[in-house]
Order: sequence, then C-alpha cells, then structure tokens
Amino acid sequence: MAMLGKDSKAQQAAVDEYFRHWDNKPAATETEQDREERKAQYATLTRHYYNLATDLYENGWAQSFHFCRFGHKEAFLQALARHEHYLAHLMNIKEGMKVLDVGCGVGGPAREIARFTGCNIVGLNNNDYQIERATAYAAQAGLSKQLSFTKGDFMQMSFPDNSFDAVYAIEATVHAPSLEGVYSQIYRVLKPGGVFGVYEWVMTDQYDNDNPRHREIRLGIEQGDGISNMVKADVAIQAIKNAGFELELAEDLADRPDATPWYYPIAGDFKYMGSIWDFLTILRMTKLGRSAVHKLVGGLETLRIAPRGTQKTADSLALAADCLVAGGKEKLFTPMFLMIGRKPEA
Repeated sequence: MAMLGKDSKAQQAAVDEYFRHWDNKPAATETEQDREERKAQYATLTRHYYNLATDLYENGWAQSFHFCRFGHKEAFLQALARHEHYLAHLMNIKEGMKVLDVGCGVGGPAREIARFTGCNIVGLNNNDYQIERATAYAAQAGLSKQLSFTKGDFMQMSFPDNSFDAVYAIEATVHAPSLEGVYSQIYRVLKPGGVFGVYEWVMTDQYDNDNPRHREIRLGIEQGDGISNMVKADVAIQAIKNAGFELELAEDLADRPDATPWYYPIAGDFKYMGSIWDFLTILRMTKLGRSAVHKLVGGLETLRIAPRGTQKTADSLALAADCLVAGGKEKLFTPMFLMIGRKPEA
C-alpha cells in the first residue's frame, strides 16, 4: 500500500541511479576509482537506496533497521529493543537530555529510547520519505513532544556547536564516505563532557582485501545495503580518536560467545526462533520465502502496483543477506562494533 503512493518515474530514476554504481562491476574487477566514485556520491547513493528499500525493510524486518544479539529463545522484537536499551544504558542517557540520533531511519530506535529514558531526541536523516514516516509513527505513539526529525547531511550538520547532551548512531554512519568526517561533525555538535555511542558496521581484522572471496562478500554487503566504502575495525577506532573523542569502550559484540548468532533471522534458521510471531520474518529469508517474494514483487511490478525496480531491489537485499551471513560465519564482518567516546570537558 505504501508503494502505491510513490511516483513511478522517480522510483525508476532512483533504481537507475543507484544500480549504476554496481551493475557490471564485480568484485574481481573492482577498482579504487569505483570506490572513490561511490564515496563522492555517498549522499545521493544513500538517499536513493532508502527510497528503494525502506518499504521492504519495514515489511520484511521491522521499523528498527539494525541487527542485534539474541538471548536463548528471545523474541525478535524484544531483542531489537534490548539492543537499543543497552546502548542508551552504556551512554547513561537520562530523562530530559537532548539527544541526537544520527541516521534515524523511520525512528524505531528513537521511539524506543525516548520511551526507555524519557529523553528528547532529534532524528537526523537525508531521506524525505523516511522523515515523513518517522514523524507519523512518533505521533501514533504519542511521542511527538519528545521526538522531532530533520533533514540534513551528517557530514555537514547544520546544528550549532555544543548543541546536544548525547549523540548516538545505530548502524548508520557506515554510509559516510569517511568515518573521521562524520565523527568530527558529531564531536562538534556534542556538548563538552557529552557522550557519543555507536554500533558501527566494519570488516574485522580477519578480512583480507586481496582475498577474492573476502572482497566479494564485502562488495555484496555494500551493494545490498547502500554503502559506499566499508572499512576495518582499526580504522573506525582511529577515526573516533582523531575526531577528538576519549575512547571509553570498543568491543565487537558479535564476537561474544552467544549461543544464538546475530545473523540467524537472515539465514532463515528456524531452530533459533524465540517466538511464533517471528515465523514470517524468518520464513521470508528461506529459499522458499525469497522465491515467493521475488515472484510476488515481480507480479506487483507487472500490475504496476509496485514501481519498476522493486524486484531488483528485493533481489539485491537477498544478495546482501547471503553476504552478511557469510561474513558473520567467517568472522569477516560485524554489524555491532560498539564504541563509546566522550568529548573532553572544556
């Protein structure tokens, strides 16, 4: 139903513009120029990606566009919320604080953290469609007084210096062309003594860019998730330090010895399912589920209900899922490299 309201010509233009960065550019022949071009176009690339993928994310995953750890037989939505609570807890976010959510999506984490802590959150996003949906969801949840959403580029924030008591980013700053660049902007708008918390997507130390399989996994994740340039964990650590933060914590949460792997839902593995309500989420990621989605979305395109390119986007997300699972199993990639940094007191 959400797709019915979209401009089909604009959607097709988004498809053409987005996939020109990936079509006929396999990992085996990827050049540094290809990566530099994607980095230069990061804002447009990210905006087009979420124009294409947002409805598929919401209906196939949840309104919180991130991964998480799972307790034994823990329900999917409960685990997502706990992951958000954990970050807010580590950052010591309190009632009445003014907090910035960098790359807020449709506001799922912002709503949860606002309810959990009582803080006031400003969500920053460069995608009009997501801002519209986030604003509507906040109103539906009765949180309009605590939440607001604004359009902007996180590499060039319009907020004054020292504006926020705390800043967090949940699997969003990976879209930046330079982590040091976006972290420096966060440092600028954070008040002295304030805390920045981030769940970052990075390749681990085990990733070898000269290994063709490793490179194929990394490129598949980037293509399917709108990422211009993913880096290794040590680059992220150096970036947050170079931005001026005192690094209080750096840990790959995916490396903890959890019995349930973070990637199990996208692997379509029912043995870890924590609730009957999670059945459809997992089913969509099985071979049967992917085939059904492929055919359904193709049929909707034929009937002109879904805009052209929706099927191609869904297939690209499926490719990303395969690469995310491979990256997780082989310990080449993590979506939850946790860092907590503090801006020194003036």
